[in-house]
Parts: sequence; structure tokens; C-alpha cells
Amino acid sequence: MSTQPNTPLMPKATAVWLVENTALSFEQIAAFCRLHPLEVKAIADGEAAQGIKGLDPVISGQLTREEIERAQRDLKYRLKLADRKVKVPEAKRRGPRYTPVSRRQDRPNAILWLLRNHPELKDAAVMRLVGTTKTTIQQIRERSHWNAANLSPMDPVTLGLCTQLDLDLEVERAAKGLPRREEGDPGAAILLPVNETTSAPALGDFAREEEAEPELDADKIFAKLKSMQAPAAKDEDDDGV
Repeated sequence: MSTQPNTPLMPKATAVWLVENTALSFEQIAAFCRLHPLEVKAIADGEAAQGIKGLDPVISGQLTREEIERAQRDLKYRLKLADRKVKVPEAKRRGPRYTPVSRRQDRPNAILWLLRNHPELKDAAVMRLVGTTKTTIQQIRERSHWNAANLSPMDPVTLGLCTQLDLDLEVERAAKGLPRREEGDPGAAILLPVNETTSAPALGDFAREEEAEPELDADKIFAKLKSMQAPAAKDEDDDGV
């Protein structure tokens, strides 16, 4: 249950502690905890909030001792919630983004634009951007949407369905999940990691390849050339005879 502005955390538990540990009136406690005075009276009589452990608002930083003492001296005084020293971040939005009624007719066009221009986006990302459902995305992708013939791709940022920052973040997030090359594509080359190209085993492979390559022997090559030239010279002498 969400609390209203200037309402203490865990109002009933705070009311239990104030009833048990202060001389504040039921009206003062009720006004501070956003409860009805009769409910505070029921807490004091043990008819309500049974089993609830009291929450000290001083320890939690919601009240000061001086504020309580001032209210006990003046029963007409109303307690004021102390300024919070730590700001609690707002809860992140969950579920599809809310789309104004005037913009809902543009969502199919925005979905079509996202599917064509950013096919790397997953359905969940499209749902977050334009506030749609997985079923609608599938229908538009398969061209089975009831208005598929009249759809035209339109930028969701231009339509006001999301901000450019939201779109860029989703695209960047989707790009990080893409493989470095597609499987089965022989033309897509990738660079090997540095640790693989500079590791000892890799350098050893190059050394073995160099060792395996036979060295050229100049003496053997000249001897073979001489042996090939000798028969040729003998044939010339025979022709001269």
C-alpha cells in the first residue's frame, strides 16, 4: 500500500509506537499517521493492530524528540514529518509504456517502422518503446493484423510514443547481444582474441611450421645443374664428330 505525501512509513506500526511510548492525543497520532482517531483509540484499547510491532519514528528519522515533546506540551499542535536525509529513488516503471488514447492508433505504424529499421530489437524492447503487446507485434510481423493493408512505417520518436534516448538505449542494448559473425557465413572474418594470437602455444605453432619447412642446400642444387648440363655438352660433341 503506497503512502501519501508527508505520511510516515508503516503508519500503523508508527501509531502503535506513539500510543505505547508517548502522551500524544489520539487526534495528534491520527493526524500524523493519516489514520482515523477511532482507529488510534482501537489500537490503544488493543482491539486493532494486534501483532504489529511498533516502529520508532525517531530512530527511523521521521520524527525528532523535540517535535514529540512540543506536541505533548500543546495538544493542539500537529506533528510534522522530519525532512528525509536519504531520498528513496522512485520505483522503475514495469510493464508496457502508457500511451495516450490519441496516439494509440499510431502504434501499429510505429511497430512496423521498428520491425523494418531495427530487426535486432526483441519483442520486449518494442513493447517497452511503444506500449504494445506481443500478440500485436506478431500480427504485424506476419501481416495478419486487421489493418495490415493500410499500415505505413512511422518513426515512434516523431509520433511521440518514445524519446530518442529511449530508442537509442534499446538499439544499443540489442546491438551488444548480436554475434560477431553469422553462423554459416564463410566470408565473415573475425579477429581472434589477443590472448590466442600471442599465447605460447600459438607462437610454438609458428615455430614448428618454420622447422618443418626444408632448408635449401645450394651445393646440391649446383651439383644437379652440372649433372644436367654434362649430357647436353656430350651430345654437342657427338654431333660435331
